[in-house]
Amino acid sequence: MTDLISKFAQRHIGEHNIPDLYFTGTFSEYVQIFARNPLVARNAFQRAYDMIVAEGTEEEQINKDQKIISYKFFDDVYNEGRDAIFGLKEMLNILVNVLKSAAMGLGPWRRVLLLHGPVGSSKSTIVRLLKAGFERYSRTDAGALYTFSWIDSENSGELIPCPMHEEPLRLIPIALRKDFATETLRAAGKKVSDLPYPLETFLWGELCPFCRRLYTDKMRLHRGDFGPILQNDIQVQRFLISEIDRRGIGTFQPKDEKNQDATELTGDINYRKVAEYGSDTDPRAFNFDGEFNIANRGLIEFIEVLKLEIAFLYDLLGASQEHKIKPKKFAQTDIDEMILGHTNEPEYRKLQSNEFMEALRDRTVKIDVPYVTVLEDEIKIYQKDYGPNKDLGKHVAPHTLEMAAMWAVLTRLDEPKKANLTKLQKLKLYNGKTLPGYTKDNVKELREEAVNEGMVGISPRYAQDKISNALVSHPHDNCLNPFMVLDELDEGLRHHSLISSDDVRKSYKALIATVKEEYEDIVKNEVQRAIAADEEALGRLASNYLDNVKAYCLKEKVRNKYTGQKEEPDERLMRSVEQKIEIPESRKEDFRREIMNYIGGLALESKPFDFRSNERLLKALELKLFEDQKDSIKLTNLVSVAIDSDTQAKIDVVKSRLIKNYGYCDVCATDVLNFVASIFARGDARKTP
Repeated sequence: MTDLISKFAQRHIGEHNIPDLYFTGTFSEYVQIFARNPLVARNAFQRAYDMIVAEGTEEEQINKDQKIISYKFFDDVYNEGRDAIFGLKEMLNILVNVLKSAAMGLGPWRRVLLLHGPVGSSKSTIVRLLKAGFERYSRTDAGALYTFSWIDSENSGELIPCPMHEEPLRLIPIALRKDFATETLRAAGKKVSDLPYPLETFLWGELCPFCRRLYTDKMRLHRGDFGPILQNDIQVQRFLISEIDRRGIGTFQPKDEKNQDATELTGDINYRKVAEYGSDTDPRAFNFDGEFNIANRGLIEFIEVLKLEIAFLYDLLGASQEHKIKPKKFAQTDIDEMILGHTNEPEYRKLQSNEFMEALRDRTVKIDVPYVTVLEDEIKIYQKDYGPNKDLGKHVAPHTLEMAAMWAVLTRLDEPKKANLTKLQKLKLYNGKTLPGYTKDNVKELREEAVNEGMVGISPRYAQDKISNALVSHPHDNCLNPFMVLDELDEGLRHHSLISSDDVRKSYKALIATVKEEYEDIVKNEVQRAIAADEEALGRLASNYLDNVKAYCLKEKVRNKYTGQKEEPDERLMRSVEQKIEIPESRKEDFRREIMNYIGGLALESKPFDFRSNERLLKALELKLFEDQKDSIKLTNLVSVAIDSDTQAKIDVVKSRLIKNYGYCDVCATDVLNFVASIFARGDARKTP
């Protein structure tokens, strides 16, 4: 057993680079570390920005005039994506740009960063990622930072740590600090101008009252010579940020007024030590363990910050603008930390209407964190808990999560101002689909006209709760289908605590009916594809159609593949495809030119054209192919009592295609075939060939 323990202990040491993490050394050794890598002295904002960028970025072209950066940091790869953020790239770009400005010592460095948005919009998740990032980054070579302890020579060399784990360079008098750092870097062959941040942003701030008292006593002992102090009385250590150990990360949340005390933020007197040191103004008789104190060098999170009493909010004024806090009976104390709060809309409106809080409003950078408004991203949120890699005890039918996500996103979208555009069409445009007459620039205009879109609606939590309810409410069913989840969503609206208006409740119920209609169309199309599941035939039809459309628009002729002769474009073929999506004769030319313009636009961006990316064209081609092959099987036979063996064999082939190609199980494949057959049997001619 001892050998086993030793084996795993050595493995832990090797994997986590333990010797470096637990470095201790002299002040002179630290100066050498600083000379090699001056970034060890960065402030908290600089560390936050660098740790985000260090995990990688990707640039994405939104439209011809705008690019957006994706930061892999927010994918939470170290935690298998458990806290990954989806669909908030623009918001995250704003946040990182604010951190970048703060890192340069500009305005946001002196501000409270306020994440503002509806409940369940990922505000807490973003803070959680940042806190975990600080912890992880402090354990890397790139993110190394250091603090110091005092060596008590009168007490067998006992170490007395700086209670606020400050930067060791603060031991150099501030008047000499810049020159000292400059000469240290020059001796190492480095230029101050090569630093990514202004040197002054590394070197500001005085020692905390506790260290200042010890420093002053030793300066008196050495008659003002701080050299022996740094050489003999200081031990430098690697500083590892840890939320659970209250090192570099603090958290504060509102409590009952009677149980809430400002000393939780700035520390309190240690009355046991007052008797030892004789005064409650001696810093050695004070516990510098408030959330502001322990969060020094890292981040402090204020949960529901605007629910705090006004007296607590006053502490934020100096902490943000001056980076100073005021412990009881002590002078203002410098702090180096990000101040990050989050709140919801009602609380923020209270702040805006409170004329006594103008100072706080002026020191706040508000960053809106809306709900996701892109369907694919909302689906990813649910897949974290209910995706195919999760053992739920039963199969989740295709489109189940998609339909829940579709309804949730629809509740968050503003009604389109364009009379000919529905909410569902708007959702599809946001999700990257194409519609006639709409380009990426049009989609950008739709977003710009809906200023507060995503700030109201149903939260992902509600949808997740109802998916969970649906899973346990049907214990004897081996498969969870969209109707089970949609019914749960519908039923839950009666008791939803955040819906106070009957009109809103009715509008949400109407959207469930819209989603059910869309699901009906989706499964009909899937069954049609399964019946006409010949990808090569579909590709040939698409190629043939597009060749004819190109010739038609350019007033050219098409070369016959068999005879080699040039012929007029095949009008009959083109119309047989276009009629499947109800393109009238008077609009055929517009539709064909739209397709050619779409292909041309992609070509300008050096992107290949795939007919599957154009939803209407794909649907028209599939319906055309289905029509050509539909006589091989009659789905309406499924609802009849007796099915002959030949028909049953064909149905089994379709079912096997649904299982293989679309993710159905035997149960939900049978259910969806029966559902589509019932639609055909009742004579529902809407969009049915």
